[in-house]
Amino acid sequence: MNDSDYKAELEKLFVRFPSVQNVGFKGAYKPGLDNMERFCTLLGHPEKDVRWIHIAGTNGKGSVANMIASALAAKGLSVGLYTSPHILDFRERMRIIDGRKARTKAELIGKEEVQDFICNYREDFDRLSLSFFEITTGMAFKWFNDRKVDIAVLETGLGGRLDSTNVVTPLLSIITSIGLDHCSLLGNTRAEIAAEKAGIFKKGVPALIGSRDDETAPVFEQQAQSLEAPLHFADSADAPGWDRSGAMLAEMDLQGCYQRENLRTVLAALALIRINFDDDIADAICRTAARMDFHGRWELIGRCPDMICDIGHNPPALKQNFAQLRSYLEQGRYRRLIIVYGVMADKDLDGILPLMPEEAQYILVAPDTPRAMPSAALYDHCRKYWEQCGRKPSSLIDAGKVANGLILAKARAAGNDDTLIYVGGSTFVVSEAISLNEEWE
Repeated sequence: MNDSDYKAELEKLFVRFPSVQNVGFKGAYKPGLDNMERFCTLLGHPEKDVRWIHIAGTNGKGSVANMIASALAAKGLSVGLYTSPHILDFRERMRIIDGRKARTKAELIGKEEVQDFICNYREDFDRLSLSFFEITTGMAFKWFNDRKVDIAVLETGLGGRLDSTNVVTPLLSIITSIGLDHCSLLGNTRAEIAAEKAGIFKKGVPALIGSRDDETAPVFEQQAQSLEAPLHFADSADAPGWDRSGAMLAEMDLQGCYQRENLRTVLAALALIRINFDDDIADAICRTAARMDFHGRWELIGRCPDMICDIGHNPPALKQNFAQLRSYLEQGRYRRLIIVYGVMADKDLDGILPLMPEEAQYILVAPDTPRAMPSAALYDHCRKYWEQCGRKPSSLIDAGKVANGLILAKARAAGNDDTLIYVGGSTFVVSEAISLNEEWE
């Protein structure tokens, strides 16, 4: 197999079975488990021979999944990890980190394995009318089973109850957070969304929630009680290792302020599956991004000027990110802030605009996807809101493409070590920024 053959097969898959990244959830999402169960039967039920940790949540599930995988590998286990979306390479969705090896770093599924799976089951994709996500989920199940991993960490794609991953019976179910996102598909209140996420609970299987709040806790408690599933809240009691959280958070290569809650959830999860916290676990968690090749979470992708990118794209995530940027200015770490920002057309821009720091200059962009809001439309939305609030529209620039936005941001920050460039608003913006930076280095 040569690289061009692999790329051709992958391109056919993306075209024939559109992904959420390309056409959005409404165009690619197929709720329900019937198709996935039929596909698993065809594959020989590989999901039944793997021990799973199943993770849902509005924000934080990717970070929690990667930290748990890194920690489990530190205990000498071979660990599978299935997450979405990918940032740079389709194969990022499926990784194995083998703690039995001396130098532990995650490996992506091989190109030959991807191509073989597509070729072997291509006719079944159409016959079963599978979605892109169902295909990749089946691919992950089979690869993990073929490689005989000791355990695998599985992230839902959307919601939980009707998500393709929900055919597994895990050792532990985790819900990281509940926020208002994908409301047209999951519900218009946090309680309704919590009910969809709680659909991953299984009879008698312990369930862990990142934090307790009055709106969602009753939903989780009712679902857990109906299934006789022991229910735990990560913020209700300090898990082993939490006394070292301050030092760990300072050392972690995942530096977003939101990682505090994620770390608490990870430590509680490890305790529930009876993994003893020790120095190896602490080190593995602190080096999660490096060990797992994990991108796009408060990632420093440039120096002189400093450039940080983050895939946070909904109001709950951006509220935390923008607050952290403000804190950098207040602490004097930086004096100027430039935000390169793009957004998908289906996002809650009205909920995001009030969160955007007044102190920043904004360079507005549109990533190369049909789902993106055109930068001119984004500019108009922002300008109208700015004028209503008495803010200066001169702080807004329509740059068009992501590449143009990055070039302009770097030019405006040239020679100013006191300037921070933040790139975000969409996974697509971050993906293009990381790729372009690697090309330009």
